[in-house]
This record gives sequence, C-alpha cells and structure tokens, in this order.
Amino acid sequence: MFGSNESPVMKILSSFIVTLIFLPSLLFGELVHFEIEKREVFADGKVFGEVGAYERIIGRVFFELDPSSPANKNIRDLDKAPRNEKGKVELSCELFVLAPKDLSKSNGALLYGVNNRGNKSLLSYFNYGGGGNEPSSKSHAGNGFLMKQGFTVVWSGWDGELLPGNNRLRLWPPMASDGEKPITGRVRCEMVPRSDITRTVVNWANHGSYRPTKKGLKTATLTHRLLAGHPRVPIPRDQWKLHVSEVESDFPNQLPKVELEYSEGLKKAHIYELIYEAQDPLVMGSGFSSVRDLISSFKHGTGKANPLLYDGKPVIQRAHGFGVSQSGRFLREFLYWGFNADENKQKVFDGLIPHVSGSGMGSFNHRFAQPTRHAGQHDHHDYPPDRFPFAYGKQIDPLSSQQEGILDRALESGTVPYILHTQSTSEYWNRSGSLVHTDPLGQKDVVIPDNVRLYFFGGTQHGPSAFPPKQGDGQTLGNPGNFKPYLRSLLLALDRWSAGGPPAPPSVYPTISEGTLVDWTQNATGFPNIPGIRYPGVIQQPSYLDFGPSWQSDGIVDNQPPVPRGSYRVLVPKSDADGNDVACLSPPEVAVPVATYTSWRLRKKGAGAENELLALQGSYIPFPLTKKERQEKGDPRLSLQERYSSLDDYLTKLRAKCIELQKAGYLLQEDVERTVNIQRERVAPLFEKLNKITK
Repeated sequence: MFGSNESPVMKILSSFIVTLIFLPSLLFGELVHFEIEKREVFADGKVFGEVGAYERIIGRVFFELDPSSPANKNIRDLDKAPRNEKGKVELSCELFVLAPKDLSKSNGALLYGVNNRGNKSLLSYFNYGGGGNEPSSKSHAGNGFLMKQGFTVVWSGWDGELLPGNNRLRLWPPMASDGEKPITGRVRCEMVPRSDITRTVVNWANHGSYRPTKKGLKTATLTHRLLAGHPRVPIPRDQWKLHVSEVESDFPNQLPKVELEYSEGLKKAHIYELIYEAQDPLVMGSGFSSVRDLISSFKHGTGKANPLLYDGKPVIQRAHGFGVSQSGRFLREFLYWGFNADENKQKVFDGLIPHVSGSGMGSFNHRFAQPTRHAGQHDHHDYPPDRFPFAYGKQIDPLSSQQEGILDRALESGTVPYILHTQSTSEYWNRSGSLVHTDPLGQKDVVIPDNVRLYFFGGTQHGPSAFPPKQGDGQTLGNPGNFKPYLRSLLLALDRWSAGGPPAPPSVYPTISEGTLVDWTQNATGFPNIPGIRYPGVIQQPSYLDFGPSWQSDGIVDNQPPVPRGSYRVLVPKSDADGNDVACLSPPEVAVPVATYTSWRLRKKGAGAENELLALQGSYIPFPLTKKERQEKGDPRLSLQERYSSLDDYLTKLRAKCIELQKAGYLLQEDVERTVNIQRERVAPLFEKLNKITK
C-alpha cells in the first residue's frame, strides 16, 4: 500500500488499515444466539450402525439483521422494520435438530429439510419413516438411512404466516411500517373449496392472513367463476361477511385468522377471489436470511450456545438443502436472491435438491407476500410463483425483456452449489416443469450448467399415491409410481460430489432436439386411445403477469389481480405405445409396467370442474389381463398375458432393470431388493387372477 520500501511501523499501519477495510464484513455475523430448550434421546436410544444413537435438539434461534449490509439488500421492506439500540432488526425462529449423540461420529454433512407449511416431511422421503411433526420414535426413524450415514438433520421455521399448533415450525419476522403509520396495500386471496361449504379461511388451512383495514372491510370485493378463463362475476357486498379472529400466540406480530362467510354457499371446486385493503405487512424475505445465517452458523461455529460444536469446533463441513414442492420453490428463490452467500461471502449450501418444484419460485419476498400460494391449472392463479427466470442458466425473456437466470447472483459471489433438480413428470402438466430446460417459448433446449443435474421421474405424480390406489375425485385411479428410492441414492451422490468426489450421475430428461419433449396434445405425445380414458384438454401454462410499476423495483403489487401480458409455452414428454413417458428416469415398476402410469388425472363428474386437472396427480390405468380381454375392449396396449409368461418372468425383468439402475448410480443395492419385494406383493394377485382365467 505504501510502496516496497515502507518501514516496519508503516507495515504495521498498512496491515491495520487493510484490516479496517475488511472489518465490516467480519462483523456482520447475524445469528446472535441459540436458546436450546431440550436435548433428549431419539428413537428410544436406538443405535444406528457405527454412528450410534441420535438425540433431538429443540429450541429457538435469535438473529439480528443489519439493513445496511449488502448481504441483506434484497430483503424487501427490511429498511422499514423496527431496530434495536444497535440499529439492527431482530427476528427469531424455531429449531429442530436430529444429531449423533456423539458428534465425533458425524459424517460432516448437514441435511436441511425446508419445512412445507411448517411440516417436517424429510424422514418419510429418505428413511421411509412415519409422518408427524414431532419425530421421536423408532417408527419416525424408519429404516434409519440418514442416521446410519451420519447425517445431521435440521429443520427450522422460515414462514411467518403460519398459525401456532401441531408442532408447526414458525418464523417470527419483523413487521414493516412507515414510521408511526401502518403500511397498507391491496391483498388478493383465491379460494377453491374442496366441498360445498358456507364458511372458509381466505388463505390456507393453518395460515393467518393480513389484517384488513377498516376501509378494507367496507370496500372488499368478492368474485366467483367456475373456471380460470371465465369472467369474474361480482358477488354483492351485503351477501357475505369477513370474520377476523385474533390468535393466541407468543409472537407479537401474529397474523389473524380471516374467514369468509357466504350464506348462499361456496361450491366445491368453484373459484372465489377476495380482494381487500390490508395493513402491517411482515418482512417475509427474512425467512431466507434466517436459513442462510442458521446454516452458516453451523458450518463456521458462530452463534452463542451453538449445539453442533465438538471440542469447541464445528462438526459440519458440508450442508445440503432438500425441499419438496413449496419448499423446493423456496430453495430456487433462495438461490435467485443471492442468499447462498453469507455475510462474509462464504458459501452456505454446498448442495441442493429442489424436489417437485417445477419451474416455479414463490410468493416469498415481496410486500404482503403469502408464501403458501402456488400456481395451478385449476386453482391458485395469478400469484408470483411461475415467473421468469425459470431456468438455472441466463436467458432472455421475450415477454418481459428481462435477462437473468436462477444462478446469476450465486455466480457473481462465487457461491454456486451443486444442484440436483428432481421432479415427477406431473410437474410438466401442473407446474410448468419443461421451462426448467427450454427457452420461455418452448422452442429449443437450453444448456444446463455443469453444476446442475436434472432427473425427471417418468410416470409419477407429485407425491406417490397409496397402494392400492383409489379413485376419489378423479376419473382414474391415483398413480402409485414411487420415485423415493432414487432420492436416497442421489443424496449420497450429491454429498460425494460436494466433498470433491465424482460428479453425480448424468441428467435424465426429455429434450426437443431428440423428439422426446413435445407439445402436450394427444396427437403430439402419441398417447394411445385407451377405451374409457379421456385425454386432457387443459394444462398449466403460465402467463407473464404485470404486477404493476412498483413490482420490479420495490416488490409491491399494484395490480390486483395482475394483468396477463402473454403466455409461456409448456411441453411434456412423449408417450410410448403404452402411454408411459419416454426419456425419463422412470421408477422400475413404470419401466417394467403392469399398467399405464400417467402424469395427469382429470376431475370426474360430480367432483366440480369436470375435466379440469386434479391438481398434481397422475393416473394408474391397468393393462388388460388377457389377449382376449384386450381385443374385446379394443385396448391397443398389450395384455399382461402377452408381456410376461409368469410372475417369475415379470420379477426377473424387474430385477434386471433395478440392477441396471443400480450400476448406473441411480439406485442403492438395498433398494433393489426392496423394490422387487414390494412389487411382488402388489402384482402377485394379478398373476393369480390371470392363471385362474387361463387354466
């Protein structure tokens, strides 16, 4: 700084000045302290292989955010939140950890489960464990897969709109205000009842809603339509009421419960849209910073009373995030806003698995954000989730002229994680999934960045249906195709990749260039004409929505509802002769089928909105048992009799497919046997019936 001939004193001064220059970035640590309420045994003290027993660590985490920090510049309305005597904005969240009792046995990797609407689902995906928001028992631990591997499992609250109860994990975000005056703005709530009712919450079950102003209660509007494309029909204000109920909570900024009452009745599957003036927006984007600072604290040992230190040092060397649906969209937007760089510009997550997110992000980081809102073909329209950018690499949006990609800010900060984007093929139909790997108008494939893998699970729905599948409100049975075994193998591949090992297995997804990603019409997909099966005449295809002049700059929605300014184009996988998806990483039972597993399912007559998509669901359409049955029905698909000579023949072919997938790195050895055994139990009755018919 002072030249090559500077004196020792000047060298010391030079060093001091350099330290001062970089000191601010070292002082921005935002996780202040942990408040651990419980440390107790997990799964009755069960020993998980060489790792040993696990414990539950339950508590709360406290943060302080500096609105002037560059790392916090993208948190909408943070500058309008109250500050403490240090000029910082305070917030906190609930914490739940499953860690080895002996932390020295940890594999050094943390798996963060982004909770879905406050609910913990991670163990059911990787451990095949029981559900529930209070994992404690052996049944919750399932087969102990994550524990045997030595992962530390972490959940925390990130959503500030949740109501307390059922052990839902909550965030306590700050409230924005205009000095002494409350901030107001118009809020829109779409409701699609699941049954005929006269009263419903205007948001989502177990979620609060923004408080209506006195003016808002008087001037609120309610409209009705059967289908999204129909005109909105106003319902006179004197025919319905809004009920605002205070909620008992330890959170001073708790959102109230707001309900709509309509004495004439809200009809099943009809679309009702409420718009009202509200006040007191929460700084929802602080949910991103809470996750950032929590994971960073665990990796670097910061934060008073940090529970994941061993001999005073952090045991976590690598951190991975896993999110399902809403939670997967959270991870994509977390990346988009640049939160994978902490206050000291260090990488937060080393690996991410956004699962069944489709091409969406969310309503997570704007004024009056409603994180639970999504986008669908029949319900939840005109919210921010399906918006550009859709792909990880940089693109130009022909509708808005924006030029960006999900990874742009992570590339700028040098904090790009490894990403395994996994999804069912139902996301093509219900969540605009093709836009992850095509241009916005669906005209060409895009280059997938080297750090990203795409795995599209053919013939599956958003979450596997139970077996035997039921019909419910659908015209067909639900789809039981199970992608979960793939997630286990891919998680281990991600961890090895992040630790400097071999890359994850190659991506598997259909493409325009190979003719396996096509228009969604039956003529284009080649889906067979199966007797009694109606092919969809609809698909979820997002519009470019104009939210108004303040959206891009300030995250404020001026247009309620937003104005469509053109549509993006969605494509789907081509079908084989059986109607099953091609060029996908299909589950073994779909690749060696006894049925057609579709990614779509239509609403039946009497379920409301007949022939609309039954959100996020697929179909299970069994093959005819015999050649005679096939010919009599005019079914173009080969019968079970024509495909397999016996149950043993079927199981031999299934096992061969499983072994092929295992050798390619997509399936674990233990899941080869598990898959074969499950399918043996499921299909054996079919072959028994076939044998009786053909004797």
